[in-house]
Amino acid sequence: MAPPLLSIREHVREQRFSTVWTQELNSVFADVAPYYDRANTVASLGLWNWFLSSFMSTIDLRPGQRALDVCAGTNAIGIALLRREPTLEVHAIDRSAEMQEVGRQRAGALGFHIHSVIGDVHALPFPDNHFDVVTLQYATRHLRVKDVFREIRRVLKPGGHFYHCDMLRPGNPLVEKIYYVYLRMCLAFTGFMFRSGTAALNCKKYFIDALQMFYSADELSQVLRELGYCDVAAKTVFSGMIGHHRAAKPLPG
Repeated sequence: MAPPLLSIREHVREQRFSTVWTQELNSVFADVAPYYDRANTVASLGLWNWFLSSFMSTIDLRPGQRALDVCAGTNAIGIALLRREPTLEVHAIDRSAEMQEVGRQRAGALGFHIHSVIGDVHALPFPDNHFDVVTLQYATRHLRVKDVFREIRRVLKPGGHFYHCDMLRPGNPLVEKIYYVYLRMCLAFTGFMFRSGTAALNCKKYFIDALQMFYSADELSQVLRELGYCDVAAKTVFSGMIGHHRAAKPLPG
């Protein structure tokens, strides 16, 4: 199924998925929170930590910077940031209190503190020009992309950087078809292995549909440029199945 034209993609995505986004995903993430990281390790054939390291290699940090992890989940990125640079002030925002509770425990066990907010990432509760670095990983398929990216640009300091990672829609139709077959198998297997609840099991079709309606790496780069980001760069993994994007908020003048 071909996705809608880029100019109307966001409108069509919201029309199709708004009920899932607003009424169902909270229950899904509450269900999967206790086993989220283990399930991803299984689904990725043991490559989950490599995926994280690959994304982290795109991120530049300096001592004392203020960083925000959007849709922070179990704090995998916040912990990785602090491991790299312990002097960072790291903030996390996520809609799921259950996911963040797992993340709080994970960070605390390592002696790290991450400032956590439970809230809607489409309206970030932070002032303008506040963060040096903002990250967002494996969540954008469930969001109104342009609204969130505008908010991230708002809270970034001029010259600050936004780093993004997500599963994308591969540009090659054959790769895309194989990708969806594999994902269907993974969702079925992990659902059985971890005894997923009804909420998660009922969303298996949604996860594939959302990816089919999502962006390729080039399309997401175009969206970032249209929203006023500069120095946009993209790197893909596994023929475009996963994409890393880096973009900056322009300096004034």
